[in-house]
Amino acid sequence: MDERLRRWRMVLGGGEADGTGCGLQGDDAAMDSALAAVYGEQQGGGQGGRGAGLGASAPRVARWLGDIRSYFPSTVVQVMQKDAIERLNLTRLLLEPEMLEAVEPDVHLVGTLLALNRVMPDQARESARAVVRKVVRDLERRLAQKTRTAVTGALDRSARTHRPKRVADIDWDRTIRANLKNYLPEKNTVVPSRLVGYARRQRAVQREVVLCIDQSGSMAASVVYASVFGAVLASMRSLKTSLVVFDTAVVDLTDQLHDPVELLFGTQLGGGTDINRAIAYGQGLITRPAESVFVLISDLYEGGVRLEMLRRVAAMTQAGVQVIVLLALSDEGAPFYDHENAAALAALGVPAFACTPDAFPDLMAAAIERRDITQWAERHLGAGS
Repeated sequence: MDERLRRWRMVLGGGEADGTGCGLQGDDAAMDSALAAVYGEQQGGGQGGRGAGLGASAPRVARWLGDIRSYFPSTVVQVMQKDAIERLNLTRLLLEPEMLEAVEPDVHLVGTLLALNRVMPDQARESARAVVRKVVRDLERRLAQKTRTAVTGALDRSARTHRPKRVADIDWDRTIRANLKNYLPEKNTVVPSRLVGYARRQRAVQREVVLCIDQSGSMAASVVYASVFGAVLASMRSLKTSLVVFDTAVVDLTDQLHDPVELLFGTQLGGGTDINRAIAYGQGLITRPAESVFVLISDLYEGGVRLEMLRRVAAMTQAGVQVIVLLALSDEGAPFYDHENAAALAALGVPAFACTPDAFPDLMAAAIERRDITQWAERHLGAGS
């Protein structure tokens, strides 16, 4: 079989209209059948066309999960699982332990399981925890060291001293700018009369960080990533980290930051949204405004008092708090959000943008150093409110 025709046949799904005239055998036929179960026409697929479907049969779904793990790479498997859950309404089957043991764990699956947490039978709960635990462990492995390095570096750089003890501690950019008046044209050099450097390794708490997370259903992936980042930040002694989640009520999960799995099972995805109430609670956690970073993660669809929400944000920024609004903390692309509220926040000097998990450590470093977050977002994310 011509390789190009074979590839087109796999893309088009067969049937009389695909124009390839190719049939599939062996692994190709099995892969095509697995794709057909999710992406084919669910009724009357036509001779040779895609029309398999999975129905509501747990054994059939379990076999399908095994097939796609055999024929596709892990990243593709995760996409196909997510699509199958959404397109074929397989949510109920995820409550069965044998199904949970067969799936490929990923952030989207964790979000689905957390949404089902309150209705999950006891026999499925431990399997669900195992899935969540694996995903959390993988995320920590991927993100923890980068986060600690970025934040520690930012804390070191933000603590200035005019008596750096080592050459490596000198901030050459600031030192040169501070001594431009001492430029010697004949030597083509600057002779510094004072040095500007970084103070190192302070043991006391240097910054307060409050993560305020919207747990409405659309924010599932953001809740997972934010919980992992919260646990990492809480492990750093130089930070005082608080984490609250909210819908129409506010729940403080700071005491569970040592265990992100338990923290995630303490969330309750879905429900309404009262951002104003959540900001009010988070504002009360801040004791040193000029040394605090407040991160609101929300799509900004406010069900509470909008004007009061904006007044609270304005009050925090005027008090010196570095306020950041993330419309999403995920890899899912452009999120849906309330554009009017985002524009109102931007007018207060608080940009609202989506951030990927890989960029979040650098964002926190920028916030700790009190850099312009709007400029950071435009430079690193091409973002705007």
